Amino acid sequence: MSHAAAQSLRKVFGDRVREARAVARLSQEALADLSGLHRTYIGSIERAERNVSIDNIERIAAAFGKPAWLLLSPKPLEG
Repeated sequence: MSHAAAQSLRKVFGDRVREARAVARLSQEALADLSGLHRTYIGSIERAERNVSIDNIERIAAAFGKPAWLLLSPKPLEG
């Protein structure tokens, strides 16, 4: 996988996390609490600055009650 492709997937994931958080009406801090992660880490994910581990993808997805693959889909979420 090229560096550009990896950045692209990071951007997709960050966009889906931000979108799911907005739909759930959660602050970054609230999502961090639900997922057991730090607020600044959530922010850096949303800005596509982090190479997120599979474990943390699962933690974030579980906080939303969604399957992890959905947060990696380039298609925007529906409610």
